Amino acid sequence: MAKTKKKTSKSKKKPAKKGEKSSFFLRFCKWMLVLGLWTGMFLGGVILWYAKDLPDITKSATFERRASIIIKASNGGVLARYGESKGKNIHVDEMPEHLIHAILATEDRRFYDHPGIDIYGITRAMYINIRKGRFVQGGSTITQQLAKNLFLSHDRKLARKIKEALLALWLERELTKDEILSAYMNRVYLGSGTYGVNAAAHLYFNKSAKDVNLREAAILAGLLKAPSRYSPHNSITLAKERSDIVLKSMEDAGYITKEDLNESNLSLSLPHKTSKSGQNTRYFTDWVIDNIDNLVGRPNMDLVIETTLDTGLQARAYKSLVHAIDNAEELQFISQGAVLSLSPDGAIIAMVGGYDYGQSQFNRATQAKRAPGSAFKPFVYLSAIEKGWKANSQILDAPITTGKYRPKNFARKYYGKVTLETALAKSMNTATIRLAQEVGIASILKTAKSLGITSKLERDFSLALGSSGISMLEMATSYGVLANGGYRIFPYAITRITNGDGRVLFKRTPPKSYQSIIRPKHVRTISSMMETVINEGTGRRARLPFPASGKTGTSQDSRDAWFVGYTNKIVSVVWLGNDDNSPMRRITGGGLPAEIWRDVMLYGNQKRVPVTLSGTKNSGGTISGLLGRLLSSHTPHPNAKKRSGGDFSRLNE
Repeated sequence: MAKTKKKTSKSKKKPAKKGEKSSFFLRFCKWMLVLGLWTGMFLGGVILWYAKDLPDITKSATFERRASIIIKASNGGVLARYGESKGKNIHVDEMPEHLIHAILATEDRRFYDHPGIDIYGITRAMYINIRKGRFVQGGSTITQQLAKNLFLSHDRKLARKIKEALLALWLERELTKDEILSAYMNRVYLGSGTYGVNAAAHLYFNKSAKDVNLREAAILAGLLKAPSRYSPHNSITLAKERSDIVLKSMEDAGYITKEDLNESNLSLSLPHKTSKSGQNTRYFTDWVIDNIDNLVGRPNMDLVIETTLDTGLQARAYKSLVHAIDNAEELQFISQGAVLSLSPDGAIIAMVGGYDYGQSQFNRATQAKRAPGSAFKPFVYLSAIEKGWKANSQILDAPITTGKYRPKNFARKYYGKVTLETALAKSMNTATIRLAQEVGIASILKTAKSLGITSKLERDFSLALGSSGISMLEMATSYGVLANGGYRIFPYAITRITNGDGRVLFKRTPPKSYQSIIRPKHVRTISSMMETVINEGTGRRARLPFPASGKTGTSQDSRDAWFVGYTNKIVSVVWLGNDDNSPMRRITGGGLPAEIWRDVMLYGNQKRVPVTLSGTKNSGGTISGLLGRLLSSHTPHPNAKKRSGGDFSRLNE
């Protein structure tokens, strides 16, 4: 009996477990259904909310006309026009297959299969980005990109992404796939102010998009990732490297085979660009065009962009640079140079990105990263000042005999115990390294980054002598902080953007206050020391008849020669060198760069007035008040006799 009961009790428990499992599964399905319904209702509501604006948005679409962009100087004069005069639209039926396939391989391989939104592509992009731990790939289709270019701004808000997706579905309903692809390829921005593949083909290859070969098609498709960086006018090496990636993508997608990668299909012959000295502002206007996305995107309307450029100073800077290079001795081996000037509040007022825009569109003022040499030293001395060192504190200038890094002074000349002011004025290398060892690399890095240096800096003592590559724009920004009394600034060039009807799309509003990052007394000390550089040290050729601070810089083997400095009105940077990084001969920062800088600053300071920074505690709120106090007591009369210490313009450069 006991055994029978035991069996019976066991047999009764089994149905109970099945019932429990079945009940749990049903409850789970029920709640998932409820959750799905609520999610669907919520998403439906969101879609309806944003869809209500679509009828008004879609009325603004025009599929043929390319918008024009006019860029104006600070005085209202027209600097450049971009857009509608660059080329006519062509249909995909007229384009070579390899050009179409190059675009599809890099931007949207499933273009002819999805309805405007590619769920598979979005999922794949999310997976790759999560696996890499950073944003590597986007999931937007060509249709979505066209919708954004036609109707929307380029902000990164969720609302814009939702509207973009809805507009993509609308475009797919209204247009054929070929019409969408044609509109996209005729409107996409491809650098140097060109919109559309046909305009870009004429600019870069001097031919129609109908006639480009496989290599040229791959270069055009490669520009979509970063138009300025991969422009064949800026760097043919980077353009080819990017086109190789495009060709590999085309092969992976099955558009081409290895047999197609033959010499005739991959030949590249760029047309010779004739000199156009009248285009000296194009480096600036191209830079402005390349940076409007973050402000208004690329809306489908005519734009008028008002900027900070001073045309008089721009012309003077260009003339000074070209004159210096043209009149340099042939054996000095100088082929390139650049000049950049900022107002102490960050406004860019002159930008000459190279010797001749017609020959090279690579902007050396913003894109090149070159070793600043001794022009970096003020950051070392400022770090020491912030730690309590004084201008008259002493440091040893003598050969370094310990450690792996043992730099020497120019001409192997050493001075023993010297003050910091003398060490900076005469640009002593060994004294600077000893000071860097006392201060610490971490402090120097912190100072440089707080001033505005964003490039990667090497964490070793060669950094103190300016071994790391830094752009001219970063150097100008950093010195600008010293020029304005120690307040953080961000360089800018655009003051207002309006459409063809005069409606304001963007207007720059000056900050209500500026963040103080360097104490005023420390700014006074370093500025006074840098004035000594000009009056008594390596920068004597830059001496002006009014207060000014600056520093010379020459990299190893005279591959780069700099002069960077400021007054109470202007910050200017001058660089000379060669694009292939080959050395110059008998060129230092205290020579031609200092002379160019002096000429630019003489002109600019006569024409401009001091800038007022709102919310600062300078004398009267002006930069003029501060620098007038800093420098006037040390600046000699222009006709004053030189001190017996001699001319140090070439020392330690």
